[in-house]
Amino acid sequence: MSLPPNQADGQNSKLDTFPRLLLDHARVRGDKVAMREKDLGIWQSWTWKEVADEVAALACGLAAMGFKRGDKLAIIGDNRPRLYWGFAAAQYLGGIPVPLYQDSVAEEMTYVLDDAEVHFALVEDQEQTDKMLEVKEQYPALKAVIYEDPRGLRDYDKDFCTYIETLQERGREFQAKHPGFLEQEIAKGQSDDISVILYTSGTTGKPKGVCMTHHAFIESAAGAAEFDGLNSSDSMLAYLPMAWVGDHLFSYAQGLVAGFTINCPESAETVMTDMREIGPTYYFAPPRVFENLLTQVMVRMQDASALKRRIFDYFMEVARRCGAEILAGSDEVSTWDRLLYRLGDFMIYGPLRNVLGMSKLRVAYTAGAAIGPDLFRFYRSLGINLKQLYGSTETCAYVCLQPNGDVKLDTVGIPAPKVEIKIADNGEVLVKGPMLFTEYYKRPEDTAETMNEEGYFLTGDAGFLDEDGHLKIIDRAKDVGKLSSGAIFAPNYVENKLKFFPHVKEAVAFGHDRDKVCAFINIDLESVGNWGERRGLPYSGYTDLAGRPEVYDLILDCVNQVNRELVDDPMLSESQIHRFLILHKELDPDDDELTRTRKVRRRFISEKYHDLVDALYSDVETIHTATEVKYEDGRKGRIEADVRICNAVTHLTEPMKKAS
Repeated sequence: MSLPPNQADGQNSKLDTFPRLLLDHARVRGDKVAMREKDLGIWQSWTWKEVADEVAALACGLAAMGFKRGDKLAIIGDNRPRLYWGFAAAQYLGGIPVPLYQDSVAEEMTYVLDDAEVHFALVEDQEQTDKMLEVKEQYPALKAVIYEDPRGLRDYDKDFCTYIETLQERGREFQAKHPGFLEQEIAKGQSDDISVILYTSGTTGKPKGVCMTHHAFIESAAGAAEFDGLNSSDSMLAYLPMAWVGDHLFSYAQGLVAGFTINCPESAETVMTDMREIGPTYYFAPPRVFENLLTQVMVRMQDASALKRRIFDYFMEVARRCGAEILAGSDEVSTWDRLLYRLGDFMIYGPLRNVLGMSKLRVAYTAGAAIGPDLFRFYRSLGINLKQLYGSTETCAYVCLQPNGDVKLDTVGIPAPKVEIKIADNGEVLVKGPMLFTEYYKRPEDTAETMNEEGYFLTGDAGFLDEDGHLKIIDRAKDVGKLSSGAIFAPNYVENKLKFFPHVKEAVAFGHDRDKVCAFINIDLESVGNWGERRGLPYSGYTDLAGRPEVYDLILDCVNQVNRELVDDPMLSESQIHRFLILHKELDPDDDELTRTRKVRRRFISEKYHDLVDALYSDVETIHTATEVKYEDGRKGRIEADVRICNAVTHLTEPMKKAS
């Protein structure tokens, strides 16, 4: 396909849509690898020129199917090159991709497809195709499904379900019969066209469709790439849900802006192995992924010999003492500590980075939720240049970035290029810049509520700018409350301190308008199960293990340590946890307790488990409870258990800094 006139002249200022960026890469670095995918144990590669050709064929196939400007294309599945091509193919035609979380049930998908008025879907495999067939019964406006993996789909309705390679062949025939069609469609595209609709996680209600333009994502991707010096020689692993704004920014937008290589793992189970094979230079993960990696490391060390554990513990203490400072280039680290750290790097940190697949990393980012300072320091102390960024779906995940050499463990960095930040009188963070969304799809009232008269977006987060201009987020503004004493209560901060421990998978803290803080805790089945097996502790499943007295003693040690740390925090020392219980079931998105991005739906949980919350704030030591659960196949069940409530050790505090 020939390049549009505004690309053939080589003027970068004209590269204002994603189709034009893709074609420019095909022209400038056509033979460089753009994407890789591991399939059946073998890495497959596509150059920029090959990607452009594949996208053109897919776009023309969609056109032949009746897809036209303004139409929506749902994209559902794990990270696959062909699904990413679907974004560009829809944009070639002036259409709008709408990615959905692949683990959503059919009912959740029906809501999004109906709300976004989607008529076409590009899905990964038989599982997602079956969901679309179920969706069609409730949403007959769905016209066609294109599937990427043909296994198990031979006898499906060919009028409704089409194999992607068949569609691309049809597209090549269409392209031959309509020369210049695609070039004309791309030329019609404008930078302020909607490039994607991303749905919010629905923490407090139904998900909303966030309309983002080419301009917003390109500006965000370019600003972040320049900030960290990203270029076409970098490489990234794409493994997070494509429906999440973070993946769209880093794996799609930044890939097309900077021209680096995107690598798709074979499956969720092989991510760590595939990451070690690729050795990416650039990495992004939400805090829960870093929490899980830490848990895996600690579980493996628990199985090591006593000598290895002693060596590991000794050098990890060295790393905690000075590793983050050495990474930041501080000159305040003693020569002796530098020598010990160098020895630790040879024996422990280097091999550990290699096991994690992070040996070649230049920069790693985390976002999506607050990361505890303890977890943050752990990775930086290993020599991994982990940094926080701050943003939301409505801001292309682009508001604050942490500069190299100036990373603070308790802030999310400074305003990103071209971003303005203002703190409202009530402490809410307000932002303005080119990265802002256009609107919530079909929700003008909701859009108006999130923007003030000066054009600032109301983030819903509470925070402040420190003396160096770094933003510190306390919690979601709606979640920050007060104890009955008047002291500030920030539940997310307490929860993150608990989740630093490998034995704690999730935590939910309560305390607003109450005289003390109490908490629900989900144990990590792998970590605690491994711990229990080494001690000969029998159990039949999560519920049985969670109720064991030995497990309560294990978690009590974690809670007591959190309280010892909180007592030294002048603002949050009254947030020490007085009582806790270990939930009899794991919190689950299918039960509406977590969002699809695994954010806690605190209000829903407090209402669903009101009997347990009431018990925490009483004198009872045990309560019988029953909870309805939903299984993946749609069936419902019931879990009953006697839940024990445990008192933690708290410490007297000096007079607190009260909330104003």
